[in-house]
Amino acid sequence: MVGYAFCGSFCTLRQSVEQLRRLAEAGEALLPILSFHAATLNTRFGRAEDFLREIKEICGREPVLTIEDAEPLGPKIPLEALVVAPCTGNTLAKLAAGITDTPVTMAAKAHLRRSRPLLIALASNDALSANLKNIASLLEKKNVYFVPMRQDDPENKPHSLVADFERIGDCLREAKAGRQGRPLFLGKD
Repeated sequence: MVGYAFCGSFCTLRQSVEQLRRLAEAGEALLPILSFHAATLNTRFGRAEDFLREIKEICGREPVLTIEDAEPLGPKIPLEALVVAPCTGNTLAKLAAGITDTPVTMAAKAHLRRSRPLLIALASNDALSANLKNIASLLEKKNVYFVPMRQDDPENKPHSLVADFERIGDCLREAKAGRQGRPLFLGKD
């Protein structure tokens, strides 16, 4: 089974849900994991209740919504891999610092105890400023991989990076084989 975690980059949730659906259609058994914000906040991009219902429908199981329910994902419920898509800058910083105060960060910590792949699909407005050091820190860690990313709006958001969500399936296969998908940073479309 593959864990698939969502954080609160609400403008990219739809892209991530589409990739979750593709993985499910390809026969991947999926366990959804949601950050507190992804599970509870209603935004201009949608209602949390509708999002939860769709995730349950796609995966065919209840999502992990608490730190307590995420803790067994390493030792007692081993996952083949864990995808965090979208991964916010906040969650990225917590992963780099070893902070485990959300279901997603606890799932990642528990999962990495088994030396299995963690795949990060970043969506952060400060990736090329405050979070650049955290990208570098995580690139050095064993079993941590990134979905290739690009600047989504270099003129108006010069520090922002967003993963190419279309590549999640391919990058998941690469991560399971112990390889980082390349190129890591993409040019313009």
